[in-house]
Amino acid sequence: MTRYALAGLFMVGLIAIVYVLMSAGAGKTDTNPYAKFATGAMEKLDFTTAGDPASESPFLTADGGTGSLADLRGKVILVNFWATWCSPCEKEMPSLGALEKARGGEDFEVVAISVDAEADLDYAAGRLGALGAANIAFRATPPERDNYDLVYASGVQGFPTSIIYDREGKEIARLSGDADWASFEAVGLIDALLEGR
Repeated sequence: MTRYALAGLFMVGLIAIVYVLMSAGAGKTDTNPYAKFATGAMEKLDFTTAGDPASESPFLTADGGTGSLADLRGKVILVNFWATWCSPCEKEMPSLGALEKARGGEDFEVVAISVDAEADLDYAAGRLGALGAANIAFRATPPERDNYDLVYASGVQGFPTSIIYDREGKEIARLSGDADWASFEAVGLIDALLEGR
């Protein structure tokens, strides 16, 4: 009887050791509630700067005035930094237009900010329509060539870069490079943000 008890204790101990080793090898689980959307078309979503506040540096509006991301508080926004000389930027613009059409309104807006040179701003505004995103309001970095404060303050290191902010102006996630913003995963992420889940 003692022999069976020792064998049973040995097996329980062995199972416990294997469990501990497997748990340690699995790594830490991501606790961000939106990390589950980082699949498929959204696999490049990055949550490392989640919670950072949006920059209040100005951007140029279509009518020649200025605005800031603070003006858009109260709604979820997807800020896309793009340029006409950037082919991946132009490639993803139709899907941003589709997302704006599907979910844009009082609670959500795609905010496309052109980083084109001052001489190319009229061309960039026209390209939105040509790329199937005429429903996205034109915005740009201020016309002074060296005024990229918003780009730098947002931590943008390449184009396109998209940053999603919540209603309070806190970063949810960012994605560097082009993506299909009309995909099931992207729309699901926006819906989850709008529903607060």
